[in-house]
Order: sequence, then structure tokens, then C-alpha cells
Amino acid sequence: MTPVPTARAGERSWPLLFVLCGTIFLEGGDVAMLAVAVPAIRADLGLTTGTAAWVMSGYVLGYAGFTLLGGRAADLLGRRRMFVTWLGVFLVFSMLGGLATDGWMLVAARFVTGVAAAFMTPAAMSIITTSYPEGPRRDRALLIFAGVGAGGFSLGLVIGGLLTGLGWRWVFFAPAFLAGGILLAALRLVPAEARPEPARHGFDLAGAASAAAAMVLLAYGIIRLEHGGDGIGPTLGALAAGLALVAAFVVIERRAAAPLVRLGIFRKTAMVRADVAAMLFLGAFFGFQFIVTLYLQELRGWSSLQTAIALIAMGCDAVLAPVVTPRLVNRYGPARVILGGFLLAIVAYGLFLPVGLDWSYAAMFPTLILSGVAFALAYGPLTIVATDSVAREEQGLAGGLLYTFTQFGSAVGISAVTAVYGFAMAGADGSPGAVLDAYRAALVVPVIMVALGAAVSASGLRGARAVSRSGI
Repeated sequence: MTPVPTARAGERSWPLLFVLCGTIFLEGGDVAMLAVAVPAIRADLGLTTGTAAWVMSGYVLGYAGFTLLGGRAADLLGRRRMFVTWLGVFLVFSMLGGLATDGWMLVAARFVTGVAAAFMTPAAMSIITTSYPEGPRRDRALLIFAGVGAGGFSLGLVIGGLLTGLGWRWVFFAPAFLAGGILLAALRLVPAEARPEPARHGFDLAGAASAAAAMVLLAYGIIRLEHGGDGIGPTLGALAAGLALVAAFVVIERRAAAPLVRLGIFRKTAMVRADVAAMLFLGAFFGFQFIVTLYLQELRGWSSLQTAIALIAMGCDAVLAPVVTPRLVNRYGPARVILGGFLLAIVAYGLFLPVGLDWSYAAMFPTLILSGVAFALAYGPLTIVATDSVAREEQGLAGGLLYTFTQFGSAVGISAVTAVYGFAMAGADGSPGAVLDAYRAALVVPVIMVALGAAVSASGLRGARAVSRSGI
């Protein structure tokens, strides 16, 4: 593919970034709004507990299962083409979700919506990394992109509570309308690109099939751990089959004339380190948020809207990421800022460990605000490192790998805190004190995850690249 001419990219710099940020805001807000609306959906459609859980997990399964393939498809089939096409699919199936009359229809719509996000999100990120020259301009664009995504999730919690009051179907219709507006803007503002040359040896269909099947099975196994499953056998079977397909994928890629994933990309230690650190950071963040939500709603009796408003403090990163983080990255480099984010997250989650039965919001606020600041410091710079020094023709792959790791991290974090909570409750008497002790035990998991992430990040301080101080 030919690069976008510099002059043209400069003319469309901010409008283009606005459109791409709209996509990540849409993706984050869509997930958050649905999380608030699930109880109302369950009551209206008469869903079982298991089906209601899969309304959320179906999206995660599609997203985590196809992100790697989606990222590489952007490189091979065209970034603009994948972005626009799958944004359209996202729109259609969001609308179909709002029209669903049965549980299976809703789960199917959410699965396809997740698949659509798996293709359009890495494509959007790779459009940024190929439209802006490597350096401070690209770094700031990525920081804004990451911050808007986090802000979409935080605001989505509140918006979801308000829309659910009007009727849960609006939680699906609103993202569809937003997607429609973004699609119209994208057709005008996302720069055209030369049609990619057909692969000389054809497309690696065997690699694509094995990669998608492996990711879906692994995601399914992890999600079953979160749900409790119908026994451990099917869960272990899914995980084992997924790992076997990963091994088969590696063998296929080594022998393929035109591999879907060039295995040499994993020699980029900075990229791999960033992906692993992002997995641990997102896992801790969502695991913590999950347990705090249960604490506020089930133990303290707060409503969904009250909980969403309380947690919006964690969305301060939407402001800090584009305003403060670029200055810190310019001055200290991304590696040091990332480590600072992890260390602050350790403090934030650690402060919540002694949570009590009657804690005031003022007692919770330091953890909530510090966790948001930590997110602003760590996540955006991680996206910079994960795509830095990666060849233009593999930017989609780099984005796909990053989002694959983060999606699995989110699933692992929630599954881990759920498992610890369930184990702690197994022999408990069900009293408020016993439930609180179980929450405290589960809250140790995010602390451990960010501590491991800090160790991984610290290993990248030596040789961290210098960053110039010019702005976007």
C-alpha cells in the first residue's frame, strides 16, 4: 500500500483523528452501556442467568477470538476497507440487538458485533500509525485514542443507566446511530489507499482458520471459568484444544510461503513486553472494577446508576491522557511513564484492600481517582511501545496483537477475581462480614497483576527510546 501523502495527512490530521477516536469511544461505550442494562434485559425477555451472562460474554468471545485475524486483515486487505466495512457490520448488528425478541438472538447479535469490533478497532489504530509519522505526533494521537476509549467506557456506564430508564433497547439503538454518523464521516475523511497487491502465494487460509479457532476456544474456556461452567471438564477441554491449535498455527506459519503472521515479529521484545504488560494492566483494571461493582450493588445496595456515577471518577484518564501524558512521555519517555502508571496502580488497588462494610464514598475516592490516573499514565504509552518500530505493512498485526492481549487480559482478570471470590465464599456462612472477606480476598488479585506488570515494565527501562518534545 502506498503511504498517505504528508500534506494530505496534515490537512486531515485532526478531523481524521476525531473520526477514529469516535470508533474507540463507540466500542468502549457500547460495552459499558450493556453492562448496566443486562438486569433490565433479563427481566424483560425472561432470560435465564446463564443466557443473561452470555449476552455480555458473547461480545467478548467474538472480540477476543478474531482480533488477531482482524488486525492482519487490515494489513492484507486494506485498512480503510476493513474499517468502513466492519463499522457497517457493527451498525447493523447493534440495531438487530435492539430488535431481538429472544435470548439466542441477542447473544448471536452480540457475538457478531464483537467480531466487527475485532476487525474495525485494529484497523482504526493502524490508520493512525500509518497516517502520522513515527514520533511525537503519532505518540500524541495514540494517547488521545487510548484516552477517548477509556472515557467512552466510563461515560458509557452513566449513559447506559440513563438509556435503560427509557428502555433497554436504546442501549443498542444509540450505538447504532452513533456508528452511522461515524461511518458517514469516515467515508469522507479516512484517506483512500492503493489496493493491496494480491499475495504472491495466495492467502494463508489454514493459518487464518487455525488462529481464529484457537483464539475462540481459548476465550471460550476463560469465559467458562468466569461463569462457573457445567463442570470443569468442558472448560479444560476447550483450553486444551485451543492450546493445541496454537501449536498447529505455529507449525503452519513456519511452513507457509506467505504466512498470516510472520513469527519473526515476536523477536521485537519491546512490543511483546508492552503486550504482556497491557494484558496484566487491563486484567487488573477490569477485575478491580468488577469486584467494586459487586461490592457497591450487592453488599451496599447501591443502584446501577449510583454505581456508575461513583465509578466515573476512574474516567479522569479521558482528560489526562491527551493533556498531561504527552508532556510526560516527551520528557521522560514512554517506558518510565508506563512504570509510573503501574506503581500508582499498585498504590491505588492496595488502598482498597481494607474496605469496610460502611465505607463512605470519600474513603473510596482516592482509589478510584488514582486508578484513573494510573490508566492515563500506563495504557496510552503501552500502545506507543506496542506499535513503535513495527514496519508499516505490519501495523495492523501489531494492533491486533495488542488488542488480543488486552481482551484476554480483561477476561482473565474478571475470571481470576470471580474464582477467588467463589473459593472464599465456598465455606462462608453468607453473612455480610463473610461476603466482605471474600471481596477483600478477590481484591488481592488486581494488586498481584499490576505488581507483575510493574516487574515486566521495569525490565524495559534500559535502552528505552528517547522521545523528542515537539507536539502533534
